[in-house]
Amino acid sequence: MKDAKEIKQYGLWSSPITPVHLAQGLNLTDIAWDDDGSLVWREVRSGKGVLVIKPADGQARWDLNSEYPTRGFVGYGGGEFAVAKGKVFFVEGDSGRIYVQPIESGLPKPITPAFGGCASPTVSPDGKYLLYVHTYERKDSIAIVDTEGKVWPQKIVEGDDFYMQPRWDPKGEYIAWIAWNHPNMPWDGTRLRIGMVEKDKSLLKVKKVTEIAGDDNISIFQPEFSPDGRFLAYVSDESGWWQIYLYDLETKEHKQVTFENAEHGVPAWIQGNRTYAFSPDGKRLFFTQINNGESHLWEVDLNSGKKSQLNLGDEYQWLEQVTVSPSDGRIGLLASGGSIPKRVITYLPGEGSRIECRSMPEDVPEEIYASPRAINWKGKDDGEVHGIYYSPQNPRYQGRGLPPLMVLIHGGPTSQRGMHFDSQVQFFTTRGYAVLQVNYRGSTGYGREYRDALKGNWGIYDVEDAVSGAQDLANQGLVDGKKIVIMGGSAGGFTVLKALEDYPGFFKAGICLYGVSNQFTLVADTHKFEERYSDSLIGSLPDAADIYRERSPVFFADRIRDAIIFFQGEDDKVVPKNQSDTIVEAIRRNGVPCEYHIYPGEGHGFRKSETIEHFYHTILRFLEQYVVYRGC
Repeated sequence: MKDAKEIKQYGLWSSPITPVHLAQGLNLTDIAWDDDGSLVWREVRSGKGVLVIKPADGQARWDLNSEYPTRGFVGYGGGEFAVAKGKVFFVEGDSGRIYVQPIESGLPKPITPAFGGCASPTVSPDGKYLLYVHTYERKDSIAIVDTEGKVWPQKIVEGDDFYMQPRWDPKGEYIAWIAWNHPNMPWDGTRLRIGMVEKDKSLLKVKKVTEIAGDDNISIFQPEFSPDGRFLAYVSDESGWWQIYLYDLETKEHKQVTFENAEHGVPAWIQGNRTYAFSPDGKRLFFTQINNGESHLWEVDLNSGKKSQLNLGDEYQWLEQVTVSPSDGRIGLLASGGSIPKRVITYLPGEGSRIECRSMPEDVPEEIYASPRAINWKGKDDGEVHGIYYSPQNPRYQGRGLPPLMVLIHGGPTSQRGMHFDSQVQFFTTRGYAVLQVNYRGSTGYGREYRDALKGNWGIYDVEDAVSGAQDLANQGLVDGKKIVIMGGSAGGFTVLKALEDYPGFFKAGICLYGVSNQFTLVADTHKFEERYSDSLIGSLPDAADIYRERSPVFFADRIRDAIIFFQGEDDKVVPKNQSDTIVEAIRRNGVPCEYHIYPGEGHGFRKSETIEHFYHTILRFLEQYVVYRGC
């Protein structure tokens, strides 16, 4: 006979997912193959990026560079390393320099000087040269250096505001890259260009540059040359969805490969994102397809056009960073699911998948995890809104009444919540909270029209969709409509503030992480990548000054009447600390319960284990005080 469940109030359940548990996990960010089939991936441990290798001969994995942290230095990062011909090229996390390190033996050696920052290294087919994205004093370029570091690097492409994803063709005769300019973000409009390379003294130079695809209103993503050099593949949203195309380098013709109303690309918040890869013979393409919050792996025969979904295991609902081994065609991915923490896995058709690394010990029983469910509802103007819902889940307990609801707002705002493992969600559901992740209008994953809906409407649609989603769940009798909490960070923190301001009393409390409170100072203080982002989300200054004021919660802080807690990194360069300082002061003047926690040494997002532990302990105490008990 099974043990009877303990009847206990929702929100007060004991959980094995503790703040300490959350602070100890790894973050797996990227994966790559060497020519011989060795596998390299990047782990982030307490904020420090470390490269790990699993040799092709089956030896145990080991850390390649634990004394040299890796971090991309362009924009939000990404594109930290490349692997080729028995060597790893990585961006060192303190200096921004690129280092080279032999895989078998030897110490890392810098090959670029210590000025500016680097990202997205990519090695020429002959192994002699390295392309990379470089930024220095707000000017970006694509640069080249020899792989021994004997010659001073040179800019090889410049003139645009931003660059990403430089690529070599298999013969080393062409390079391709993505470029764009202010005021666009990379999901608004980018351009794919290709250039011939020729010898220039000890390095190379680019000539005969041709624009292949894209414009100011078409987003292009991830160029890749086929292994035989016949095609240049890329992702474009010209059709209204991010679809994969092939450009024939000989005939100059474009051929669409995918046609489904699903996404085959992602917003390029960082360098180095990948959603597809060629087979070693160039006859097939493996790609991830995002549909209704899930990401699965597909294969297409490039001659016949026949597509099939590959079964890596039903437990995997979200796949990232596709890469294919040039030696035997094995596929490497980062994989997770609603109840499966992120893993590095490899897959060979006919042999199934294999786990190479786990992001955390999987010692928590799987039945304790809540399962994600894609839902949709009608927004305020009857438009369809999407989200992911989790019911409270803990086999030890049975709740009384209806559960409180955590409404989680993603950042960006051009982003989405997918059905990948989310330890924060499980932290709440195992304690008796229901969770709604809102993919409000403006989120990615649902096509260009849905993504563009937020243009001019930031602070309106995101707020309305959060409120209508929570109300819909309350109307269905799934949650307690008097115990709704809204939580978000960065752009999501802005939505938290606007929601509490525009709908006082609807939410029992708000949790704001490094949120935007003043749109004017955000534009003045933020980093280069996002300094014109608000042009499309709100409008251009000075013409839209009145709208900027309306969308700045700090000017209407007196409307906030519900308990709120703020968390802020002292060194945040994206949403600086003054954004929280000013609105906290204004809210406190009105006598509203308002806590404020500042973390020294933290930036945009919290990385230190002690910070994460304190953060979750503090949230639990806050929720018990202002939601669980006060709502009784």
